[in-house]
Formats: sequence, C-alpha cells, structure tokens
Amino acid sequence: MHEALFWKEKDDAIVCELCPRLCVMKDKQIGACGVRQVHDGKLYAMTYAKPCSMGVDPIEKKPMYHFYPGAPIFSLATIGCNLFCDFCQNWQISKARVDELQEQDDVSPEKIIELTKENGCKLIAFTYTEPTIFYEYMLDIAKLAKKEKIECMIVSNGYIMEEPLKKLIPYISAANIDMKGTKEFYKKRCKVPDYEFIRKTIMTLKKAGVHVEVTNLIIPGENDTEEEFEKMARWVVEHVGKDTPMHFSAFHPHYKMEDTPATSVEILLKAREIAKKHVDYVYLGNVSGVDNDTLCPKCDALCIERPIYGGTSKLKDGKCPKCGYAINGRFSGKKGK
Repeated sequence: MHEALFWKEKDDAIVCELCPRLCVMKDKQIGACGVRQVHDGKLYAMTYAKPCSMGVDPIEKKPMYHFYPGAPIFSLATIGCNLFCDFCQNWQISKARVDELQEQDDVSPEKIIELTKENGCKLIAFTYTEPTIFYEYMLDIAKLAKKEKIECMIVSNGYIMEEPLKKLIPYISAANIDMKGTKEFYKKRCKVPDYEFIRKTIMTLKKAGVHVEVTNLIIPGENDTEEEFEKMARWVVEHVGKDTPMHFSAFHPHYKMEDTPATSVEILLKAREIAKKHVDYVYLGNVSGVDNDTLCPKCDALCIERPIYGGTSKLKDGKCPKCGYAINGRFSGKKGK
C-alpha cells in the first residue's frame, strides 16, 4: 500500500483533501472515488502502481490537437473516478472499486518510463479514467518523466483541490479538461454540487503556462442548446483566451443513458458554427466525415492537416506558413503564442 497525499485527521476519522468532495472516512472505509482507503489511521492510495489500462495512442485521440500533432503518446490509467456521470464512456473501469481489484504485479513509475521509451514515445498521458484519483502514482511518474525530458499531459474532469493541482503543475505540459455543461447539468448527471472548482482548475492551469484545451461531450436533450454553446464559448474567451482549442464530441449511448440517442452530426456542426464566432479553433470528435484541419485564424491558410487520427503540421516554428501568425500550442519543440 502507498500512503496518500493531502489528508488530515479529524476527530476519529480521516478527511481526504485531494478533491472537493472532502470525503470523511473511518478505518477500512473507501472514499467516493472508490480507490482511496483508510487503514490504521492513515489514508492510502490503493491503486498506486496498479494500472488497469496502458497503451500507445495518437495524441489526437485524447483529444489534443495543438500539442505535438501526430505524435504517439503512452497512455495509462487506474480504476476509479471522483465523478458519477450517468453517461460515462469508460464506466467499466471508472466505476470499479478497490475491493474489486484483482491481484496483479505492480508497474512502478520507473517501469512506466521504461515502457514509454520502448514504445518510441516522448509523451505520457494520464487518461481513460480520472488522473486525480491516482494522483500519487501520476506525480511520481511525471517527476521521473521530467528528468528524462518526457512531457506529460492530463485528460481530466478538473475536479481537484487547488493545492494538489499546483503541486502537479510543474510536471505537466498540457491538459484537456472537460466542460460538461451547466451547473444544473453537473448536479443532475455528474452528482457534482459546485462546478466552479472545475472552471477554477482550467483558469489555474492556463495562468501557470500549461497548454489547455477543453472538451464538451454533447448529449441530446441534456446540454445541446444553442444558448449553452454560446455561453461556453464566451466563458472560454473571457477566462482562458480565444485561442484555446475547443472540442465538441458526440455522445453514444452508454452506461445509465443507453436509451438516449447518439449525437447527430447536425448538432455538432451547429456547436462548431456558434463557437467559431468567438474562439479561433473548434474541433469535432467521436464522429467521422468532418473536417478537423487547423486553419490560420488570420488568413485561413492550412496549418495542420488531420485525417481521422494523426496530424501533419505545415507550421514553420509554430507559425502559419503563409502569413506568419503564431498558432497557440506546442509544435515540434516550438511554442506558438
């Protein structure tokens, strides 16, 4: 067992201070995330070095479009999550609990670095479930990665306290954070009482110089109004910047929402049309047959050409090949604006 970070004793219990749920637990009790457990007066990260999924993905699959386009990225997760989304796309692993863990050999942070190199990757993604809940494992891997000049990113729901986030930031270069919907949507479908923590995470990452992209999964009848698309795009412009890449992804029936229809291409295109009035870069995911090339916001020239997955950059030192406009992101070691 690996002792957890960010907890305190309170009366005869332990309070986890990693995420805003602030779970209060007594001996042998498990937090809401399903993976942090009290033993003999201490809190432990029970999935430390026990990944449930590992593999190499194209970075565009995260989705991440302005951070080394076309690069392979070593990706991993452990079981568990601190949100309870009715529409979860990876519920088989995110909803699993530590008491369901099968015996497996540990995969140390050192081994993750070794596997990353063996697979020809220079990037690591903490993804698939919620990286916040395997925080200690992620942090130890990211610290080793930095020494090896391997860059790390998170794909996260953003539901984390400020102190652990700030401790992690020096070791990550990029983040894709979910923006799932309105305050009412978060309460109803994710069981999150206050989504402002998530928005604060996005702003904190951006202010710290982390490359940020945001994703909204559009669910028919739930968060698919033109008004919501407009408000989300305006919030991004005001608080993160108009050059922040936005991703709108299609929902497919899953978990507790199997009777909800899949998102239509028409809704996705409408979301992009509305968002493009405000932000420079808007992409569509979980759907085929749509154009996701990156065009220069200034002269409309082709900057990054994308098939379904992958990307071919035409940039010159992170700038438009035609007019020289700096594209926001990280490209072949070169930062855009």
